[in-house]
Amino acid sequence: MAKPVNMAAQASSASPLFLREAELRRGMELLYFGHSHLTRSVDQGLADEGLGRAHHRALYFIARKPDMTVSELLSLLAITKQSLGRVLNELVDRKLVEIRAGERDRRQRLLRLTPEGATMESELFEAVRERMSAAYASAGQAAVSGFWAVLEGLVPESERRQVMNLRG
Repeated sequence: MAKPVNMAAQASSASPLFLREAELRRGMELLYFGHSHLTRSVDQGLADEGLGRAHHRALYFIARKPDMTVSELLSLLAITKQSLGRVLNELVDRKLVEIRAGERDRRQRLLRLTPEGATMESELFEAVRERMSAAYASAGQAAVSGFWAVLEGLVPESERRQVMNLRG
C-alpha cells in the first residue's frame, strides 16, 4: 500500500536554492492547484444558484467593503465594464446586491449586499474558510506569515494600497 504524501512536510523543507527554476515551478504548481481546489469548494454552491465565479468575487469584495463604488470594484476585479455590468445586473435582479447613489456625489454608485446577499456570501465563504483554516493550522503561524508575504510580493506595488484597504 502506498504511503500518503505529506505535502505540508515537503513544503516546510524548501530548498535553500528556492530561486531556481525547479523550485519556482513547484511553487507555481502548488499555487495553481491550491487555488483550483479552493475555488472548486464554492463551485457547487454557485452552480445551485446558477451563478459563476465572477459573481462570487463580486459578492466577496462587496462584503469586505460595503459601500464600495462600482469603479473600485471594477479596479479590484480587473475586468471590463461590460463584464462587471452583467454580473452586477444579475446580482441586483436576484436581490443579492443593492446599488445606491453616493451621499456627497450623486453620480457615484455604491454597492452593498442585501441581507440575502450577505447570507449567500457567508455560506460560500464557509466552504473556503474550512479549507483555509485546515491548511493554515497544518502549516503553522510562521508558514502562514511567509505565504502572505509571498502573495503580497506578487501584487504590484501600485495595487498594494487597494488590497491593504480591504483588511477588516
